[in-house]
Amino acid sequence: MVLDKKRESVDPILALIAKRFSRVPPDVLTWSALICAGVAGIFFYFSSKESELQNYYLFAAALFVFLNGLFDAIDGKVAKLTNKTSLRGDFLDHALDRYADVLMVGGLALSAWSRPSIGLLAIIGMLLTSYMGTQAQAIGHKRDYSGLLGRADRLALLMIFPIVQHITLWYSIQLPWGTTVLELVLVYFAVVGNITAVQRFISTLRWFKKK
Repeated sequence: MVLDKKRESVDPILALIAKRFSRVPPDVLTWSALICAGVAGIFFYFSSKESELQNYYLFAAALFVFLNGLFDAIDGKVAKLTNKTSLRGDFLDHALDRYADVLMVGGLALSAWSRPSIGLLAIIGMLLTSYMGTQAQAIGHKRDYSGLLGRADRLALLMIFPIVQHITLWYSIQLPWGTTVLELVLVYFAVVGNITAVQRFISTLRWFKKK
């Protein structure tokens, strides 16, 4: 599942949405994405098995993850539409994306749904994946979206599986060894994220060989 490679197929839809936001400065959209990520992280952190069926915090978290992804997807398009593209804007976008990732996954990692050690490994895998992608671009290669788990994939999982977790509580479905659906998502981030980082590392080394 590598949704980053499917960007071209959803570009027409995002372009239409970007036109609706063309009066909003791109930087405002970038910062709005970060704020949404922070709110998602807060909802993840304060959600729990005991109260989820009453307060629906996981649904709220999934909604703000979606808004983070939406604003992050259109800020660059709005910049192009309004001729406001710049290296500063590109840097701001990538830098705040990393903070956003940590806020969302960190909120989940520190929540009652997961053991902190698993959450820490998930954050490491996530950050290394993103670093390898941007570092390839920094040394003159293209931005590397290769591998098994990109940012779009992570956002999709953080939108879908909080709702799945809520459904398991609704139907009193229990997983073995006291684990939760959201903890398994973090395990996936930890394992596949680090594999993806290695894939991008090797891909960049191969580019050096060809060069």
